[in-house]
Amino acid sequence: MSDYHEPVEELGAEDRDIARALHSLKEEIEAVDWYHQRAAATKDESIREILIHNRDEEIEHAAMMLEWLRRKMPVFDEVLRTYLFTEAPITQVEEAATGGEAAGSGQKGSNLGIGSLKKS
Repeated sequence: MSDYHEPVEELGAEDRDIARALHSLKEEIEAVDWYHQRAAATKDESIREILIHNRDEEIEHAAMMLEWLRRKMPVFDEVLRTYLFTEAPITQVEEAATGGEAAGSGQKGSNLGIGSLKKS
């Protein structure tokens, strides 16, 4: 079974690496979910500590893969710089980033007093 949606022979080496990274990111996020649920459900504090440690290691791995993708795909860099480490409600950040027009809504929104986040 192939992990590719297109014929592999039509994909370049960098495209295959990006596919590998995206699959790995999905696997890391899935592992975070597994460990998180197990830690939340257990009554044994000693196993909970191990599960939380393992979950946090998977978060580190996911962050590393996301950073690799950010470096390889400029749109990741642009979008992550727009949304990460903001304090405003995320949908308001989007409205500000898109010039006050929420995706698909066609309605103008507040600019949060921070101006446009779009690059000129």
